[in-house]
Amino acid sequence: MTELAGNRSLVTPGEILSKGMESLPGFGTFRDGDFIRASFLGLSDIKGRLVNVIPLSGKYIPKKDDPIIGIVKDVRFSNWEIEINSPYTAVMMISEASNGYIDTNREPLSKYFDVGDTVLCKIKNVEENMNIHVTVRAPGMRKLNDGKVIEVKSSKIPRIIGKSASMVKMIKEYTGSNVFVGQNGRVWVSGGNEALAIKVIKTIEQQAHTSGLTDKIKTILEAEGDGRRKTEISD
Repeated sequence: MTELAGNRSLVTPGEILSKGMESLPGFGTFRDGDFIRASFLGLSDIKGRLVNVIPLSGKYIPKKDDPIIGIVKDVRFSNWEIEINSPYTAVMMISEASNGYIDTNREPLSKYFDVGDTVLCKIKNVEENMNIHVTVRAPGMRKLNDGKVIEVKSSKIPRIIGKSASMVKMIKEYTGSNVFVGQNGRVWVSGGNEALAIKVIKTIEQQAHTSGLTDKIKTILEAEGDGRRKTEISD
């Protein structure tokens, strides 16, 4: 295998990344005879024989220990396939679905998580070939039965959270809502003034690049809320 693009190099659609049949096309690439080419603009990601392209914008790229919001896509014999708002899907094994024992001979897996269920979970592991495993065996992780989930650009998530979680804490305090911010660009809001919480989250997404954003959001919360901070609600 001959690498024609350095790892984490900027590549354009159709650009040759690797030559030789030893290399394997992964996400964002395709084989063209003896070559592997990029499917879109992004960064080359070459791990061993596997050649990928990481998009510069758009979908979330999973990282170990990220808290995320997933949606059950399929119930299999011994695990669940989870859609995570990414080019990749994840798998949740039986051992990661509960702190207790799950007897598959007595109960179907769909009793615990069924297709369409929304799940607060955590990225447990990301393998080199982008096999992704998630778990709910972490504090606060569980299946959701209430509230609303909205989608935002994953690149704006740090601004929504704020330094030392200051922004999301302020939203919770003024609205009285539970707020869980997934690194994969999904945010769960439940209870309190849900409409106001969602409004300011969307405002942060749209104006993330502007200065003085914290003061602007605080002004909105004070004007459209009840004018005082509510007791903070934990996740």
